Amino acid sequence: MTVAGAGRKGIALTDRQRIAWLRLIRSDNVGPSTFRDLINHFGTAEAALAALPDLSLRGGAMRAIRIASVDDAERELDMAHRMGARFVGIGEPDYPPALRQIEAAPPLIAVKGNLSVTSQPSVGIVGSRNASISGAKFAAMIARDAGRAGYSVTSGLARGIDTAAHRASLETGTIAVLAGGLDKPYPPENLGLLDELTHGNGIAVSEMPFGWEPRARDFPRRNRLIAGVSLGVVVIEAAKRSGSLITARIAADFGRLVFAVPGSPLDPRCAGTNGLLKQGAIVTTGADDVLQALAPISQLDLFDMSQAEEPPSERSPSSMPLPDDDARALIAQALGPTPVEVDDVIRHTELPAAMVYLVLLELDLAGRLHRHMGGLVSLSME
Repeated sequence: MTVAGAGRKGIALTDRQRIAWLRLIRSDNVGPSTFRDLINHFGTAEAALAALPDLSLRGGAMRAIRIASVDDAERELDMAHRMGARFVGIGEPDYPPALRQIEAAPPLIAVKGNLSVTSQPSVGIVGSRNASISGAKFAAMIARDAGRAGYSVTSGLARGIDTAAHRASLETGTIAVLAGGLDKPYPPENLGLLDELTHGNGIAVSEMPFGWEPRARDFPRRNRLIAGVSLGVVVIEAAKRSGSLITARIAADFGRLVFAVPGSPLDPRCAGTNGLLKQGAIVTTGADDVLQALAPISQLDLFDMSQAEEPPSERSPSSMPLPDDDARALIAQALGPTPVEVDDVIRHTELPAAMVYLVLLELDLAGRLHRHMGGLVSLSME
């Protein structure tokens, strides 16, 4: 595996920090947003890990929270090492810069391949698994032209459009985002393609644990990373209900450009892309439509690695007194099944912001809080 960090600014996690980060993100009820809030409050992953049991109990957990052990983390790190992969933290030079900018970016990703690809701006190309010949040819054309213009191509390693896009960008740089662990790629027929790109000018990326078999609900998470890595997403042949439309919606939520290739109204594979055009997606009939729209964005400081966040320093948790039962009840009463902004909870309860965030952490770790796009939260009614 090629290491690309030399010459790019950023921080490097110590081995001890990497183990602690991996333990924290692999513990129950800890997602990317919760991870960030824990680090912000406690300063380090180790301090957050020590606080998890009390936090979850105060949030109303009915049983002890499962915390990933040091052995668990070391075992996963060893699996990564044996297959030529490694874990990259959000502030490190090899972390994809555009992905770092999204809301609730994964704190750690497993990567395998030529990490210099992460220094290139990227364009996502997604579409039908049951692609037509013309659809696959068009995807390959966009991928080749984008590669010649200095972009990597990001897709999901699926059949059809994804496969065509990856194959056409093997020489110029391609990123395959997986729904399962790096050792559990899907579909099986693309194992050869995955091996070819990770041993050439490409990388495989996953936020899921090693050994994780992809399930249906894991693919929207994969689509989220495709949208996050890319400056824009090109959709080619997508049905009305398809994962490609999910990727397009998420990309729009992230402020990315969404491109759609028009198709025949008689072809159900084009119903989704034609619908995107009605909603304002950029009409795409050639690579120039994509490259001209992305050119101003690719010149931004998004790829300046000096903006990488520093690893947490050793510090004590907040000295603010713990919220009492009355404060917890007030915050819980302010929440409901409808997502609301945290600032609204703070204004409604008139409690200190740090206290509100701490109680939300308690509820989250107890499995009683739902987090939504835009930083919204709601209370689980289960």
